Amino acid sequence: MESVKIISWNVNGLRAVLRKNLLPFLATEQPDIFCVQETKARAEDVEPLWPGHYEVHWNSAERRGYSGTATFTRQRPLAVSRGIGVKVHDREGRVLTTDHGEFFLVNVYVPNAQRELTRLPYRQNWDRAFLRYLRALEALKPVVVCGDFNCAHTEIDLTHPKPNVKNHGFTPQERAGFGRYLAAGWLDAFREFETGGGHYTWWSVLNGARARNVGWRIDYFLVSRQLRPRLQRAWILPHVQGSDHCPVAIELA
Repeated sequence: MESVKIISWNVNGLRAVLRKNLLPFLATEQPDIFCVQETKARAEDVEPLWPGHYEVHWNSAERRGYSGTATFTRQRPLAVSRGIGVKVHDREGRVLTTDHGEFFLVNVYVPNAQRELTRLPYRQNWDRAFLRYLRALEALKPVVVCGDFNCAHTEIDLTHPKPNVKNHGFTPQERAGFGRYLAAGWLDAFREFETGGGHYTWWSVLNGARARNVGWRIDYFLVSRQLRPRLQRAWILPHVQGSDHCPVAIELA
């Protein structure tokens, strides 16, 4: 394999996006690995309609129709693990790790702090536990992390930063939590290639926000620094409809 193309997408309901455009999207993009978040489904809920050359690994929430992650792979991973080994954090199907030999791939759907910030303390605890998990993995080999982090990191990562400073997804606490991943050595892959604003991955379904590109960049690929020489490109696919998020992607040599 000359290169590895990995795509990540919060589909906001796998059954819904299967009825819309998931299969044509996969046929067009042909990713080697495809990570989805917010599946809101279990394996038995969804007929295996995707192409047979993908093996699908699931981590579904205990609560039906909520949260969940799934990873589609062309080549069988060496190992698959679910969760981060902390019971209080592993009930919602938010983390799915696959071992691809030269690197671990961690598919993540980070908890939302909620509109009234009711879940912000939990979110902060989760961030700390998740970082410990990533560091333990990286002690073994490089790590790629992808998914919906439910946080815009800097002011250029959303259209209206000033009015949102106290809103979920852009609080100082959440931004600091995201910053700790970068301080620990992970690179925001997209920012290795694009330093400007106006690039978003989520748009409100209200007021034509997507058509006006009034959005937030909250879906990321983070890569271990050791993988930087192999990182060929990182990009966003804002034209892909089907969810309130759009896919993000990287290519590794």
